[in-house]
Amino acid sequence: MTFTQITYSEDGPVGTITLNRPDNGNMFTETMCHEIRDCIEAIRRETRTRVVVLTGAGDKFFCIGGEKDGMEKTKLYAGTLPTLEMYEAIDKLQKPVIASVNGYAVGGGNVLQMVCDVTIAKQSAVFRQVGPMMGSFDAGYGTWYLEDLVGKKLAKEIWYANIKMSADYAKEIGLINRVVPDEELAEKTREFALEIADRGPFALAAIKGAFNARHGGVGGLSRVTHDLLLTQYLGTEEQKEVNAAFNERRSPDPSKFGQ
Repeated sequence: MTFTQITYSEDGPVGTITLNRPDNGNMFTETMCHEIRDCIEAIRRETRTRVVVLTGAGDKFFCIGGEKDGMEKTKLYAGTLPTLEMYEAIDKLQKPVIASVNGYAVGGGNVLQMVCDVTIAKQSAVFRQVGPMMGSFDAGYGTWYLEDLVGKKLAKEIWYANIKMSADYAKEIGLINRVVPDEELAEKTREFALEIADRGPFALAAIKGAFNARHGGVGGLSRVTHDLLLTQYLGTEEQKEVNAAFNERRSPDPSKFGQ
């Protein structure tokens, strides 16, 4: 695929998506949201990649939110940034996604790293929610996932007071997983990715599906049961006998169900 606002590369089992608007704080646009979604959908359909890294171009910004330049001036969907489609794609991908935070993760950029499965950040990275101080908010992924990570009281403080958080503080409160020296971010991210990629891909997919079932409602639960159907039920003696009985227009023989 050809992209205009992200880049994608593969190195062994690790795929890397890079937000590629460094002169604009790697802010996501309508186009970038769609490109991230489409890239992840392509990754879902192949078996080469076992872990995905999401990072920003340059050494100053991971992502500082979104902008609506060029979109229609309407409150209908044509004027709404498709951020949910981007977050949902990350959430539903059956492969772990690592946020490699190379700078400021602000507003929607901070929510973006929260939606990823794990986060590694360089020492000088900064995390912040700024919505209420600039006329915006994220009362969905940005609140639910933040509460899960840091607890309700602190999540409210982060949103109400818009505190600026260092990487060390973010790790201390559980917002991110690891902090590394600035110059070692790429190296340590790859080590982290390869460590995860060495695990069983089906086991990782099942674990991610189980975590997502909590917030995913019928969609989250369906992912778990759908995978159970594909991997555990299809091909069993019970399934084969019931299917054969249906095709032969007879009652199934329970003695052939097996265990």
